[in-house]
Amino acid sequence: MTKTLEKPMTEFERLLNESFNYSFKAAELVKGTIVKIDSKEILVDIGAKSEAVLPLREVAKSDLDGETALKEGDEREFLILKEEDEEGVITLSLKRVSLAQNWEKLDQIRQNNETINVQVVALVKGGVVVEVMELRGFVPSSQLRTGTPFEGLIGTELEVKVIESDPKKNKLILSQRLALAEQREQIVGDVINNLEVDQEVEGQVVRIADFGAFVDINGVDGLLPISEISWQRIKHPADVLQLGKTIKVRILKIDNDLNRISLSLKRMGENPWTKIEGQFKEGQVVTGEVNKITSFGAFINIFPGVEALLPAAEMGEGQVNPYNVVNVGDEIEVLIKRFTPQEHRIGLSLKDVELAKRGEYVPEPHEDEVMEEQSVVE
Repeated sequence: MTKTLEKPMTEFERLLNESFNYSFKAAELVKGTIVKIDSKEILVDIGAKSEAVLPLREVAKSDLDGETALKEGDEREFLILKEEDEEGVITLSLKRVSLAQNWEKLDQIRQNNETINVQVVALVKGGVVVEVMELRGFVPSSQLRTGTPFEGLIGTELEVKVIESDPKKNKLILSQRLALAEQREQIVGDVINNLEVDQEVEGQVVRIADFGAFVDINGVDGLLPISEISWQRIKHPADVLQLGKTIKVRILKIDNDLNRISLSLKRMGENPWTKIEGQFKEGQVVTGEVNKITSFGAFINIFPGVEALLPAAEMGEGQVNPYNVVNVGDEIEVLIKRFTPQEHRIGLSLKDVELAKRGEYVPEPHEDEVMEEQSVVE
């Protein structure tokens, strides 16, 4: 039996065979050339036995549309997502390379203390979710200018600083307040120098607190105290104001040393206490609405923006519990017992209403009148 001799392998064949025996491992970076693009996937030549597959889901948005979109012949760096399967196909990712580069860019921004624009995509408990460089980040409520997330933020851009950037934990924490604090330092002096006391300006409500609200005046936050929101007593600034809304306010005070602005909303209109002079008088019976009840009495609205006090002692004879006499929202008839609008004070009586209607009510002398009578007697 004749033995067949194997033909010796040429140098070229040996090198070619060695190149195909190269082991492509998952998570490695390889260079490749785009050879074909279709509606489902992209084929890439990375020097393997067959073309590797790049699924469209593993391509960044910026690489699918616009001027930077991929085209055949492009050379890129890819991440091996899955090693060669039974059919000899290697799966690649371009998106993950891009995201890794974006993490590096964001960390560099953090180290350089730079600002970056992000877009709000969702409101969640404790803050807002934003998108930047195809990554998701989080701005906590404490780092928002408003202090509280609200629907109007969705779709808007925020200028922020990077507080924490950790790709291993997929953690990106950002701050709008730090970015704005830096901006404010740069412009506050110029803005305040161009404002005057009693000037009317427009601003956006950017934060609401128990004690008042902050209004953005040309990039600088002015304080609108709760006492300057309405002539009428309000429980909380949120009863009148909304985050993100633009309002007209009057500049009440400017502190050039501390670079602070105090604002007033109620002074945009006429003082109602001035309007009621001549319309009411002591001994007159009027109808009002119960606005608030306390242990010492109730506050009654007798004119838009004007609240008068109905003391517990004027609600009835003996010991009276105001909560058992009136309810918030009730319309009641009251007698004006004291009327000093220049001091923003009106005292009412409920128990003397019927006397006044019968013409039997006798006004009590004021303290100053009593003192005058005593001095005459002396």
